[in-house]
Amino acid sequence: MATRRRIGVAAIQKRQETANKFAAKGDQLAGEQLAQFSQQLDQLSAGLEMFAQRHRDEIKKNSQFRRYFQEMCASVGVDPLASSKGFWAKALGFGDFYYELGIQIVEICLSTTHINGGIMTVEEIRNRLMRTRSRTRKDTISTDDILRAVDKLKVLGNGFELVPLGGGRFLVQSVPGELSMDHSRVLQLAEDAAYVTKELIMDKLR
Repeated sequence: MATRRRIGVAAIQKRQETANKFAAKGDQLAGEQLAQFSQQLDQLSAGLEMFAQRHRDEIKKNSQFRRYFQEMCASVGVDPLASSKGFWAKALGFGDFYYELGIQIVEICLSTTHINGGIMTVEEIRNRLMRTRSRTRKDTISTDDILRAVDKLKVLGNGFELVPLGGGRFLVQSVPGELSMDHSRVLQLAEDAAYVTKELIMDKLR
């Protein structure tokens, strides 16, 4: 009986040792894969830096090319706008570009608050920006540029928010407060119909 018990204990210990070896091997493989993945990310990041240096002027002047570059960066977890002192700010002037764009957006929103109550479509902001910048600049501003700049304005605190309208369209809210879903639907209705009445709201949104 004692012999059987010793054999049983030995078998359990052997299985435990085998399991421990498999676990250790698994940890080793996971560590190797993580190191390989980290190395690949470093290579991709270095490749992006070379790409940025080679196409610096095109990225700064061409809005579509700029968006393509931003998407490439996002795919490997690089945020060119995260630091105004990093490589990307020095190589591309991204910090200065979006800082200047953000200031212009703030000026446009504040100067029209008495007209629109602090709510504007991104398209209207873009049109005003292009009219202002065309006098001195040849570069184009895309909707994506405006969305990124407004997103960075959130650091100013409560006051600048993007309000989705659906279909990839947004409002920029530049006054404190939160728009409900009903508010957004009424604004969408007013923009689509070019006017809004109590009867129209009751008919369309009931």
